[in-house]
Amino acid sequence: MITTERLKIYPISLDKMKEIVENEKNEILKIAYKEMLDGCMNHPKNHIWYTLWFMELKNSKNEIVGTLSFKGIDEKGVVEIGYGINDGYENKGYITEAVKALSEWASKQPNVKQIEAETEETNIASIRVLEKSNFVPSGIMGQEGPRFIWKG
Repeated sequence: MITTERLKIYPISLDKMKEIVENEKNEILKIAYKEMLDGCMNHPKNHIWYTLWFMELKNSKNEIVGTLSFKGIDEKGVVEIGYGINDGYENKGYITEAVKALSEWASKQPNVKQIEAETEETNIASIRVLEKSNFVPSGIMGQEGPRFIWKG
């Protein structure tokens, strides 16, 4: 578990990941979560690089404000971070706080050489989160939009 000033950030279990896949109503998210679950099951020793990470308010009883994730870890030691905030928790700095903390944590893991992110060009809020979290544009365009690299 990673703690920040306001948050507890932790990877969820395989059973919790299965529950999320089963209960997800949004088909696009259900597909994404199923891919993550497959990654967890195919890489049980590295499941933290494939599962969701919950962002929970530190002084609450299981109040989840959003999620983070990685899209696996490749053979070069590159991880890509993703994130989302739940309705009602936007514009409070939670995502920036969590992305900073999880990026810092990931940078200290033995096999991680680089942390990347990708966001849509029009998602100004997401770009700001990355900039505030010490990510810089890589100059590469990904499937969703510009790619960023964490500079620590």
